[in-house]
Amino acid sequence: MQIYRLPARADNYIFLLHNPEQKLAAVVDPADAEPVLHCLRTLGASLVAILNTHHHGDHVGGNVQLLQQFPDAVVYGGAEDRGRIPGQQVFLQEGDRVAFGDREAEVLFVPGHTRAHIAYYFAPATPNEAGNLFCGDTLFAGGCGRLFEGTPTQMIHSLSKLRALPDNTCVWCAHEYTLKNLEFALTVDRTNVALQQRLAEVKAVRSGNEATIPSNLGVEKRTNPFLRWDDLGLRSTVQADNDVQTFARLRGMKDTF
Repeated sequence: MQIYRLPARADNYIFLLHNPEQKLAAVVDPADAEPVLHCLRTLGASLVAILNTHHHGDHVGGNVQLLQQFPDAVVYGGAEDRGRIPGQQVFLQEGDRVAFGDREAEVLFVPGHTRAHIAYYFAPATPNEAGNLFCGDTLFAGGCGRLFEGTPTQMIHSLSKLRALPDNTCVWCAHEYTLKNLEFALTVDRTNVALQQRLAEVKAVRSGNEATIPSNLGVEKRTNPFLRWDDLGLRSTVQADNDVQTFARLRGMKDTF
């Protein structure tokens, strides 16, 4: 399975999954149709699936136009998003599986950013490969999504599922927010050497207008404060008494950063 990262809008990423043997493709969170259609024409591939993580317009904005061009494509989304995703035909729940070519994704229910958010995890095809996580706006490189429809408790539970995946997992999040996320992270985690090194690397990458996605889950576990709500140093920094309060205060601080 080949993965193409397609920039869209100001800072969105669309991900196109390609099976070159069968000349089939699936797309994750098509903000707009045109980048997807251009990639499909270049590859000579047919679109068979649209995998939506949640209902926000910058994740489903291309659905209708893509279905006009590929009317047999199947639109997937979370069961709780019924009526909110254009063209949705399949309503997914925790533990469901979605097939694409010879690969299969596990569905993870990860509410918090929205009440219906899901993620798709493709386990490694061989022991020497990494898995691929398409997490929408739940987990970002260096950060996490705002809590528009969910609670800190929900988000911790959701992020716990993602944190439990193997360290070498590729994290395909839907926005290029990494630099600002890490700049915030350093304000609450100043002595984290791994974070300091990562921020320097990301600054260099972004100075060349290059992408920071995919990220690596092991790196996230070491440097992303929103995966470290149980770190005693962070708890002390935000003067919290427990995991939920730590996360909630971190998220509140980031909201105004």
